[in-house]
Amino acid sequence: MAKFTSQVAMLFIVVALVCAFVPVFSVDESKAKSLWDTCLVKISPHCALNIVAVVFGNATINDSCCPDLVQEGKVCHNTLIKYIADRPALIARETLYLKKRDNMWNHCVSISKTA
Repeated sequence: MAKFTSQVAMLFIVVALVCAFVPVFSVDESKAKSLWDTCLVKISPHCALNIVAVVFGNATINDSCCPDLVQEGKVCHNTLIKYIADRPALIARETLYLKKRDNMWNHCVSISKTA
């Protein structure tokens, strides 16, 4: 139960961050809405949190989330992570985040090929 509670708390934090940064720093509101409508709807909230925790934290990807990530597609994955990493609070470590993003993508693609 504690694990579920921490996951719910993390979901609220991610949603709050996205809501806080997207409207303020968004150059094109329609692009943000398009990303949401076409990309994020393909990933379960649990896996979205896991992906964010891997790229922007020190978590390890749950292999069960790899099919969601691969289904989302490389363009969506790259664009969403880049969009988040471009925030002023994160830009200093953007190169690291993009490397972690690419490593996670390669791992999930290799898992999907063997499944």
